[in-house]
Amino acid sequence: MIIVMQQQAKPAQVENVVRRIEDLGYKVHLSRGEARTIIGIIGADEHLIHESSFEAMDGVEKTMRVMQPYKVASRDFSEVRTVIDVNGVPIGGQRIVVMAGPCSIEGREMIIETAHAVKEAGATILRGGAFKPRSSPYSFQGLGEEGLRYLAEAREETGLPVITEVMTPEDIQIVGDYADILQVGARNTQNYSLLRALGNQPKPVFLKRGMSSTIEELLMSSEYILSGGNMNVMLCERGIRTFETATRFTFDINAIPLLKELTHLPVVADPAHGTGKHSLVTPVAMGAVAAGADAIMVEVHPDPAAAWSDGPQSLTLDRFAALMKTLAPVAESVGRTL
Repeated sequence: MIIVMQQQAKPAQVENVVRRIEDLGYKVHLSRGEARTIIGIIGADEHLIHESSFEAMDGVEKTMRVMQPYKVASRDFSEVRTVIDVNGVPIGGQRIVVMAGPCSIEGREMIIETAHAVKEAGATILRGGAFKPRSSPYSFQGLGEEGLRYLAEAREETGLPVITEVMTPEDIQIVGDYADILQVGARNTQNYSLLRALGNQPKPVFLKRGMSSTIEELLMSSEYILSGGNMNVMLCERGIRTFETATRFTFDINAIPLLKELTHLPVVADPAHGTGKHSLVTPVAMGAVAAGADAIMVEVHPDPAAAWSDGPQSLTLDRFAALMKTLAPVAESVGRTL
């Protein structure tokens, strides 16, 4: 449920409503627009709340039920688009953020070399996998905490915030000790125990769309995190499974503008996983920027042919630098910067 305050509502009247909600045992999300303040009630059973009790309060214009099954993620819940600040890097604002780095952290020198190269080319966040969920139990599963230490060292050398995947609720603490953004991979999009646990900690969460998930299922997964009180959630389109076999997945570019219509959360595009082919990463990334993506995630490796995972979809350092130059005018054409 949301409470719309009157245009001239005083700060004290807003505080009175907030205090009333908290006294009922619920959490509050404030959305301060140019004209009005909207107060969202998080974790509430709407059948237990009497709208009239709020509408009688000074400064309240009206109350509204959020009709979508995803309550907090809905645009109805917040008039203002969410912008997530990650160590000074805003995700969801006017500037398009580029997250770049290897699928898997293979060693100290490799991740540090890549970090310096992607930063020089214009990336603003460093990605790298320390814990890797793989289809085969015999495939490389990541370096674990050793990889996290290398990732943190690369951050210290370059100043780039880092993002890496967390796979279980038990891993949240250790991954959070090293990473600035916690990533939920496609295979864990509906791991509800993990999502609930991520909602109870403050680090930003990068939620990938499951390979067979609908848009509504993705938004309902985000709701598990948001309803726990963590509003720092970004959604990632990374390709879905269809009948097509020419590419690794089918990149659903429709999802980007649709998610921008349905939710206030930042939307990220992952053209590497969406296509599985390095030759397609640049054109699909261009399309994603034009469609309204707030950020792009790209896999970059010094030697993709020797990569321990996802080599075919990884860009070389030179190709990544070329991608950044190609994306800049596309961003400018839609009123954004890179």
